[in-house]
Order: sequence, then structure tokens, then C-alpha cells
Amino acid sequence: MTALGILLVLVLLLVVFGLLFRLQILTSIFSGSSARDFGMSNRVNAVLLILFMVIGGAAFAWSFGDNFNKMNPPIASVHGHATERMFWTTMIIIGIVFVLTQIALFVYSYKYQHKEGRRAYFFPHNNKIEIIWTVIPAIVMAGLVFAGWKEWTRITGPAPKDSVVLEVMGKQFNWLVRYPGADQKLGVVNYRMIDATNEFGFDLTDKSGLDDFVAGEIHVPKGHPVLLKIRSRDVLHAVYMPHFRVQMYAVPGMPTKFWFTPTKTTDEMRAQLGNPKFNYELACNQICGRGHFAMKLNIVVDEPDDYVAWYAQQKSFSEQNPDVLASFKQKEEKLVVKEAAAVATPATKASL
Repeated sequence: MTALGILLVLVLLLVVFGLLFRLQILTSIFSGSSARDFGMSNRVNAVLLILFMVIGGAAFAWSFGDNFNKMNPPIASVHGHATERMFWTTMIIIGIVFVLTQIALFVYSYKYQHKEGRRAYFFPHNNKIEIIWTVIPAIVMAGLVFAGWKEWTRITGPAPKDSVVLEVMGKQFNWLVRYPGADQKLGVVNYRMIDATNEFGFDLTDKSGLDDFVAGEIHVPKGHPVLLKIRSRDVLHAVYMPHFRVQMYAVPGMPTKFWFTPTKTTDEMRAQLGNPKFNYELACNQICGRGHFAMKLNIVVDEPDDYVAWYAQQKSFSEQNPDVLASFKQKEEKLVVKEAAAVATPATKASL
């Protein structure tokens, strides 16, 4: 049995003991026992509260330390360090307040347990205390909110002009990735054109989309800004990249974005972790249906030269799907003929 299992058993035994003792006290009260049973019950409960605080606090500390590395994977982006500092500043401030208030709660419950002949002190109001515990938290929270807002506006604001641009679309239950071609412009997409082949809904009448290509995994260059354009095809999803400290919702009908700069290649992170099988991952962390667990996608951070080589090898969607391109050309030709006929008809009538 693991240490956690043993700890849970001890806690459950303690709870059962407390409940049995309370049952015994209630039984003695209903059977007409003396009022001393009330004092005994309060003393036992006060001791149990202190034990709960000590054991629970120790269990939390052990669990936190044991899982710290799992909760905090190594940072592999420029903005990740600022985000991490902001997160831990918030956690430390809130954690200190939480620990102090919980200690006061349990200690006061023990110290001021019921005793015969002692009367409670009625403390109705104190303006000074009210001002202190209102103004100080307000100032601290305002500072934390401002720091968060400042960082948020930076990473969701305009990306650098030389950013690598790609689009990520979530659907039940996988991710689709689209890159612009040589023109560095993503073409128009139309949900009405989505089918089993054209999953993105490419509108190939738009010349900018003729060289766009799709990829089975995300490739980005180290040390270069990357702009993620994000959308959803059906329900709410979330783009979550823990090592890059990236998280952004993919909302149906409302495109979102996020930009970041990766700082460690996949090979460098593998060497750092001592794990040759490591891969960066994009995961959906919003429960989006029965197949939610499958919404994962590998991310490869390349050296800049390797990224250029990979990019050059990719074939456009229109090149890989000539039938789709041909159908668009046929539709375009029919539209041109129809428009020409519509223009010619009034001119013919005028000549008559």
C-alpha cells in the first residue's frame, strides 16, 4: 500500500472514531446522563479539530511537494517566466492568508470551547478592523489584477510582424492545423464547404488559400514569435500547451488568438528531462464530449534551419487534393458564364 493510501486509511479511521464518539455522547444525553457529557463532547471535538489541522496540513504539504514537478513542467517560452512569477506571487499571498486564517479557525475552536460558567463576549462592531480588512485586501487584489491584465494584454495583443502564423481549429475530437503558403497569408475558409476531405472548409476561389497546407502536427521555430489563430468547429475547446504556458479557449463563432516565443527545441527539452521520448503537447482541457481524452496533438520545436527545411517540404491542400480544386474551378467557370449571360441579356434587349 502506498503512503497516500495509508494516510487516507488513518484519516478515515479518525473520522469514524469521531463519529462513534459523538454517537455515544448523544446516546448518553437522550438516556438522561449528566451535563458533564456536554463538556466531554466539546473537549473531544476540540482535540479532533486540532488533530485534523495537523494531519491535514501535513498531508497537504506532502502531496504538494510530491507532485510539484508534475504541476510545474519546465518553461519553454519567453512569456512563460513572467506568467510563472505572477502565478506564484498570487499563490504565495493567498496561501499565507489561507494558512493563517485556517490556523486561527482551528485554534480558536479549541481555545474557546464550551466551559461551564464562562460567558461569551459580545463584540458587535469595530470601524478600525472593518477598514483594515477591507482596504488592505482591496489594494493587494487590485495590484494582482493589474499585473495579470498587463501580461494578458501583451500576449493577446498584436503579434510581431515577422511572426510565424498558423491556425488551430478544434473539433470533436481532434485538432486541425493550417499554415499559410509562400504568400504568408491564410486564405478564406467557409464552414459551408466543410466535408470529409475539406475538413477546414477551404474556399479555393480565394487565391491566398491555394498555397495553404495542413499538417498532422505543429512545427514552430525556436526563438521566433509564433501567432496562433484559434477557432472551433463545433463546441467549446481550449488550446492548452503547458510547457509554453499557453492556454486560450477555442470558441465556436468567435476566433481567438495567442502569440508566444518558444525558447527550447524538442531535442533540448528531451536532454534536459533525460527522456528521449518526450514531446511537447497541445491538449484540450475543456471537457467537450465523450472523446475529449483524444484531443491531443504533438508540437515540434525545431531549430530555425530545420523548420525552414520542414516548411519547404510541405504540399498545399490544393496540390494534394486536385479533385477539390477542379470542383472549385468548375463552379467558378459556371459563375463567370452566368454573369456574362446576365450582362449580355440587357444589351441584347436594347439592340432589339
